[in-house]
Amino acid sequence: MENYYIKTNRTFTTIRRNAWIFTVLVAIGGLWVPKLGLLVILIMLSLTTTSFFKGRHWCGNFCPHGSLFDRITLPISFNRKIPNFLKSKYMTIGFFIFFMFNFTRKLMNAFTLWGNYNFLDRLGLVFVTTYLMVLITGGLFAVLINPRTWCQFCPMGSIQKVVHKLGRMVGITEKTEMKVTIENVNKCRKCGKCSRVCPFQLTPYLEFGEDNQFHNINCIKCATCIENCPANILSLKTKEKAIKLKKNSNSIGYENKQKIKAKITDIKDLKNNIREYTFSFIYPEKVDYKPGQFILVKIQDEPKAFRAYSISSSNEDSTKLSIIIKKVEKGYGTNIIFNNFKVGDVVELEGPMGNELVVDGTIEKILFIGNGIGITPFIGLTKEVLANKPNVKEVKLLDGQRYEDEFLYRDYFESLVKEDKRFHYLPIVSRDKNSSIKKGYVTHLLKDMDLEGYKVYMCGSKNMIIDSYRILLDKGVKKEDIFYESEERIAILN
Repeated sequence: MENYYIKTNRTFTTIRRNAWIFTVLVAIGGLWVPKLGLLVILIMLSLTTTSFFKGRHWCGNFCPHGSLFDRITLPISFNRKIPNFLKSKYMTIGFFIFFMFNFTRKLMNAFTLWGNYNFLDRLGLVFVTTYLMVLITGGLFAVLINPRTWCQFCPMGSIQKVVHKLGRMVGITEKTEMKVTIENVNKCRKCGKCSRVCPFQLTPYLEFGEDNQFHNINCIKCATCIENCPANILSLKTKEKAIKLKKNSNSIGYENKQKIKAKITDIKDLKNNIREYTFSFIYPEKVDYKPGQFILVKIQDEPKAFRAYSISSSNEDSTKLSIIIKKVEKGYGTNIIFNNFKVGDVVELEGPMGNELVVDGTIEKILFIGNGIGITPFIGLTKEVLANKPNVKEVKLLDGQRYEDEFLYRDYFESLVKEDKRFHYLPIVSRDKNSSIKKGYVTHLLKDMDLEGYKVYMCGSKNMIIDSYRILLDKGVKKEDIFYESEERIAILN
């Protein structure tokens, strides 16, 4: 099974990318120039002051050791789960007492040379040897377990937490501390990616408060979860701004989200590691959804995690639905589903969710664009639009795949062409030299089309979405007439 925790970029600023140089300079260079260790005093004063206003913000944005762990050791780290005992209060308190006892003893020995020519060298060496110890010990932990293992019981981190509590007691942090904030809890897909990339292996998606903020005191505000959120609904906000964000959040398409108990009644192998899973509802017995929405499927209990998939079809009495899943190489979620989910299993779903691909029934011209597994939502959408949207005069579907045998429901779409003159199906392959189907990408088809009066709905790879979006704008399609859902965010979220 693929490791739950993901290696990803954590250094988004110049300071975070290069602060590790300071650690090496002091820990190694200080052995020859001990006075370099005195610079650590400034570090300690800075992190203490910062923590009063912003909690452990220093750890995630300025700490030289943090930079070393995230920039240098992360690529070679085993990146395993940090053992619970290393995160426990007993470990934190016990190590803090041990560390401070030895640190204080060394300081006292240094101060016996007060007034002596060698005093500053001796004092600096105390900090140098401490930095060297952290470099070696923390580095070993970083490689063998997880880059931020040392940070779980780091004495400076403990000091920051104590000072931060003082800041909270006097009420200053409510105005100054920026916390991870979710735009709307109903929009969270509970994929757990914020946890999988978190340097501290915290679980923001399971712990947001009523104010939509993540209050865990160990959060280092590094923004790694924000940068990696597939739904793009996380940010760093003060309490005041978080309240405003919650108040102004748009819940359209998510207001009917509910917990669903369902049984897997059919698993159909389609092609090339793609399967269709059909779920029959147990409770509630019926679930209403709009074509173009998606559903969450729970893949594990500890930590609780879901995966989001577009609904490909449902029956008319709303008692079941189907989703299409492509197995991703080394994909954490899809491997669980493909290996463990069986017909007859009872699973937990949540939804329906989303409004990005819900079609406006008042329009006359519609263009659907899909590639790869991103074609899934258009299976249900084409049926819905042609059957229930009488105002629609023309529907075009661009379907881009690499090879001819990768088309999903091609026969279905071609049958719709024969049944309804309003529907036009335009398949295209990018790599299949032996196919009689038109060669190229959906973007090539777009460039040759007259798009006046169309509203466009896209789902597929990130690059396809970006390239198509630019072409659409160049051809005069208004931004407000372009809707999209990237498969990176839904269909193959691994």
